[in-house]
Amino acid sequence: MFDLELTEEQELIRDTVSSFAKEQIRPIARECDEKGSIPEELVRKGFDLGLIQSAIPEEHGGFGDQRSSVTGCIVAEELACGDLSIALHLLAPRLVAYPLIDSGSDAQKSRYLPGFGEKFRAAAAAIVEPRFDFDPACPETTAKKQDDGWVLNGEKCFVPMAADAEVLLVTANAGGRVAAFLVDRDTGGVTIREREKNMGIKALATYEVVLENVKVSLDAELGEGSGFDMQRMTNQARLAIAALAVGVSRGAYEFSVDYAKDRTAFGVPIAQKQAVAFMLADMAIEVDASRLLLWEAAHKLDAGEDATRECFLAKRYAAQACLKITDNAVQVLGGHGYIRDFPVEMWLRNARGFSSFEGMALV
Repeated sequence: MFDLELTEEQELIRDTVSSFAKEQIRPIARECDEKGSIPEELVRKGFDLGLIQSAIPEEHGGFGDQRSSVTGCIVAEELACGDLSIALHLLAPRLVAYPLIDSGSDAQKSRYLPGFGEKFRAAAAAIVEPRFDFDPACPETTAKKQDDGWVLNGEKCFVPMAADAEVLLVTANAGGRVAAFLVDRDTGGVTIREREKNMGIKALATYEVVLENVKVSLDAELGEGSGFDMQRMTNQARLAIAALAVGVSRGAYEFSVDYAKDRTAFGVPIAQKQAVAFMLADMAIEVDASRLLLWEAAHKLDAGEDATRECFLAKRYAAQACLKITDNAVQVLGGHGYIRDFPVEMWLRNARGFSSFEGMALV
């Protein structure tokens, strides 16, 4: 069993992020999708919410707050309810900062963490690989140890903000175990290919990254051979994706309800039509069911228990439910759902990608 009651602090965080999403993100989400970019002013305002620096220890320039997977899920849901692309952009620095906090050596923390507490810092993890059977626990990217360091070879995709990132967290197979390495973007052998042309999340810049005989020092390995837990990071990533999916689902459902109440056919709101009413009810059920699975997994992870099964189920269910809910939203709007005057077609395109977004956010 787990407690569904939020603390006062969690309620305050939820309300603050929700207001930001409604007032700052949602009004420009369509424009960002069309232009393929996110205004720097919005990113600065998002950073000021403390989404990254709150978890960074005080000695490294952060607030030193205790991290909570449940709180992280709440934040991700509220941001994604505003827009998925912008949510992923604002949360991307966590992909480097959080593993550093969890597994980094004192020297690594001192070198990299202070920058994350000062301003929004482009940084991302190169985890996903361009193959249909990709498994974060079995990367094909290799890391071979030499006397004076490591040599990395492989290809990664869906790496957010790689062209602007100062440092990348790269996962690789290091002799039968999964290791993570902090690689400066300008390291020799690191090639950032052209920006990917995705069906959805068009406002978020993602790239393929090629590693060809990239030489890094021994101390570039996160935790320097001990302490890095790929399964824990995978669980945190799956919770983040599930939370983002719940946010998109909720946004699509709430928009559909409002539209169905206002849109009339034969003299009555279409929300009173049985077919539409049942569809909206199914959407509401799926949103709540997804969130319950998500929070159960998050509570278990916060308790220090093995939540691998729960995190996988939460991510898979929420991703499938999001695709169904956004498709239903398009149907509720009828012909209006297929045109760009309304956001539901964008949400459907974004939802289609959740099966591929492994490792693009953390809680």
